[in-house]
Amino acid sequence: MNPQESTRPPRRVLVTGGAGFIGSHTSVLLLEAGYDVLILDNLSNSTVEVVAAIERVAGRRPDFVCGDVRDGALLARLFARSAIAAVFHFAGLKSVAESLAAPLDYYANNVGGTIVLCREMAEASLHTLVFSSSATVYSASHAPPLSESSPLDPAQPYGRSKLMIETLLGDLAATDPRWAIASLRYFNPAGAHETGALGERPKGIPNNLMPYLCQVACGERPELIVHGNDYPTPDGTGIRDYIHVMDLAQGHLAALDYLETHPGFIAINLGTGRGYSVLDLVEAFERVIGRTLPRRIGPRRPGDIAASWAAVDRARELLGWQSERGLEAICRDAWRWTCTGCPPRS
Repeated sequence: MNPQESTRPPRRVLVTGGAGFIGSHTSVLLLEAGYDVLILDNLSNSTVEVVAAIERVAGRRPDFVCGDVRDGALLARLFARSAIAAVFHFAGLKSVAESLAAPLDYYANNVGGTIVLCREMAEASLHTLVFSSSATVYSASHAPPLSESSPLDPAQPYGRSKLMIETLLGDLAATDPRWAIASLRYFNPAGAHETGALGERPKGIPNNLMPYLCQVACGERPELIVHGNDYPTPDGTGIRDYIHVMDLAQGHLAALDYLETHPGFIAINLGTGRGYSVLDLVEAFERVIGRTLPRRIGPRRPGDIAASWAAVDRARELLGWQSERGLEAICRDAWRWTCTGCPPRS
């Protein structure tokens, strides 16, 4: 926090989905930066214990309300209760494969929830929003690196729900100059807080590679299944832009700073600008833990693409932000979380 601002009352922000993976790490940085944080989460893919972990890491406790972002009456009460300066919107379903099986759930939750949130924000004269978007909004047929001007043509309902939200947010900003909205297109978040007190612990079978690797390493799952080794990539496995969750969280604070003086709507990639294959990540993780893991090749997953990594010029130029942590740090911090911070499974 700027020293000149230290005597001002702390500003209050709402973090929807703040008990989730990215929301919880962003909440830590917001608290450390002097913000008051109110988390709204329905705990569909997290637990209330995360709130206590946030407090242990940040040294301050966020306020917490268990509830759904689609509950307009609840949002109205929260906005009326105290002056909120900005909203970070993480709440939403996020599995590509699951969205193919249950598209209505994704549109109802992701798009419907954002409509309710924006309506209640407008009623409360609150117009600053940092939205959790995704690199899945880009066309699978366009070769990386993917810039914010690359073609948008999501291949599955999850990505289409994110693009629908970006469209409605852009329309809001175009029709009302009070809105200041940043849509942050994530590539592949991974890792954990360096203390080991906070990390990713999805309910059920993980959809992402890193938590699956950690569960195989600690014996919760017998082997890693590599989904496809016949992609047109150097080793046949999919290539992704893995970004450390703490770098990603810092990008959100940089986006909020940017919105202070830049109304309107803007989409910004958050990635490292470099792609690693599935096997690259597996081998980096094995180096960190000092042993090899059992694995086998399985079929491709529906909705997966061959390669995706970010062009990161816009984030660097507009936000003054770039990733700082590499693949080894991602693996090291994720493994530390698994060993020391991960609660036992019920």
